[in-house]
Amino acid sequence: MANETELRAEPNARQQGEPETFASNAPLRPLVYRQSLSTRITHWLWAISLFFLLFSGLQIFNARPDLYIGQQSGFGFDNAILSFSAANTDRGPKGYTTIFGRTFDTTGTFGLSGKGEDLAARAFPAWMTIPSYQDLATGRVIHFFFAWILSATLLVWLVSGIVNGHIGRDLLPRGGDLARLPRDVADHLRFRFSHRRDYNVLQKLSYAGVLFILLPLMILTGLTMSPGMDAALPFLVDIFGGRQTARTIHFFGMTLLVLFFVVHIVMVLAAGPLNELRSIVTGWYRTDPPAKPLPEPGE
Repeated sequence: MANETELRAEPNARQQGEPETFASNAPLRPLVYRQSLSTRITHWLWAISLFFLLFSGLQIFNARPDLYIGQQSGFGFDNAILSFSAANTDRGPKGYTTIFGRTFDTTGTFGLSGKGEDLAARAFPAWMTIPSYQDLATGRVIHFFFAWILSATLLVWLVSGIVNGHIGRDLLPRGGDLARLPRDVADHLRFRFSHRRDYNVLQKLSYAGVLFILLPLMILTGLTMSPGMDAALPFLVDIFGGRQTARTIHFFGMTLLVLFFVVHIVMVLAAGPLNELRSIVTGWYRTDPPAKPLPEPGE
């Protein structure tokens, strides 16, 4: 993700003066400078910000553990699509999750969690929120702080990416990329990976979807939930069909980001974690050996 085209190859055993072994004829695997310093910094700023945004967001959600579609919400309206609750029953206290009118017993995880004296009616358990105890004010402070860090970092990244050509060169899929999509999907399903400086088409599509669609959507729906921003930018409420709808979109956008993170970690582990981590920490990435040239006719 850098402008640089530096490349270096580590010598094999014979070049190092070691005794010749079966590995001495192994093809070289060059190291290329793949991730610029700015890319690495923004990557880790986003990772830290999203961590705190997720768990502080669940803290905020616990204060009103329901999601609605439309402008209105409350007991007088039948527009909830997801809700968490707890109730005393003949078998003791129970936690429930209701999705589109269907209720499931989720005691111990959602609706009611904890043990003994720590048993509490909470949409999400204590270990999934920051802070772990119920504290809406602190959760909001943490959430808004990292939301502004995320937004500022994304804005700086977008401007610099356009100026230095990184976005057009490395992230936007081209016609040739899309033609390789079926094969790329098949290779990933078989956990067969190629190691190149350039991103494959699945990486381009997923990164572009997160950076250009999902993160801006999270920022805009977050702003829509703010009464102050509603006064300054009233059209946001109309765009998203109400503050409650914006809250629902925000929640499911968070779910997609968590799914992206899980898939991202699985792919990093499957493709070679040391190589992937070196790339995002130092910038250097080990690629596959160069393809051997085809023999000339008659050779």
